Amino acid sequence: MNTLRKKSPVPSKKRVACFNVIEDRCIWMKAGVINFRICDNAFDCNTCAFDKALRKAMRIDPHVDTPTAAPQWVAHLIERYDGANRPCRHALTGRIAAPKICPYNYACHHCPFDQMLDEVDLAADWGRPVCRTVSGFALAADHYYHMGHSWARFEHGGRVRVGLDDFAARLFGHLNTIDLPPLGAEVLQDRVGWTFGRENHRAAVLSPVTGTVLAVNHPVREHPQLVNEDPYGGGWLFILEPDIPKRNLKRLFFGQESVQWLDQESQKLHDLLGPPYQLLAATGASAVRDIYGSVETLRWELLTAMFLHTSCKP
Repeated sequence: MNTLRKKSPVPSKKRVACFNVIEDRCIWMKAGVINFRICDNAFDCNTCAFDKALRKAMRIDPHVDTPTAAPQWVAHLIERYDGANRPCRHALTGRIAAPKICPYNYACHHCPFDQMLDEVDLAADWGRPVCRTVSGFALAADHYYHMGHSWARFEHGGRVRVGLDDFAARLFGHLNTIDLPPLGAEVLQDRVGWTFGRENHRAAVLSPVTGTVLAVNHPVREHPQLVNEDPYGGGWLFILEPDIPKRNLKRLFFGQESVQWLDQESQKLHDLLGPPYQLLAATGASAVRDIYGSVETLRWELLTAMFLHTSCKP
């Protein structure tokens, strides 16, 4: 009996794994205020309960423009950094290599440099992540997966990059259209977030997280084949600002859970295909790029219901 699918896939520890972050120590640890703590919120300090509690204990008010840090906090930083002014938190976390002084007492929401970094990250090309092959399909490291075969990648500051996973990209093959949500739109976890089409067929995809759309991948709209060719790289779809990063871990697979889930999904496909399954091995260890187009007996509506958990009329 498939017991994995009967429970909500929640990681054992609610720690947001942040993609492409070399240094994961909390900025308060880097500053020497606390002995040890690993960031578990993708460096989204504004929604971090620990950051809020520490600021309250140190009498740092994040709602005013004038810094009100307790004297011992300022003195501690001056002593730790050899008389220099307090360093920018992005230098402390390794987000920037060059030294920079913080003029806002870590009230980053007032800082234009912080906003500029966010804008740069939205346009940044992080390249292809490290992937492993699971049952013929690519599974990207540090990515969270939704049961509807969308993926979520948490990036610095808690933002989430979203896409379609390699399994779905290969299953539905060469797409003709991608309809993405507009900027500023709110998408909800487990609700339809976007649609795609192939010839006279349509499919709806569930969003892996809840949040507001900050950016969309315009090249994918013009060239939907990017999703099939590079689902974890140039084929990403849009970027969200989630309400609370940790809250979005609900119903997502991560790490070894993702491996087990993808194995089960591959077995479901194997059982569905029967004898034609050997077509999936046409490129060696990986499945072919267009499973739907390679097996004439496959029904589009059945695939969307079974693997995307949605239905969409032509």
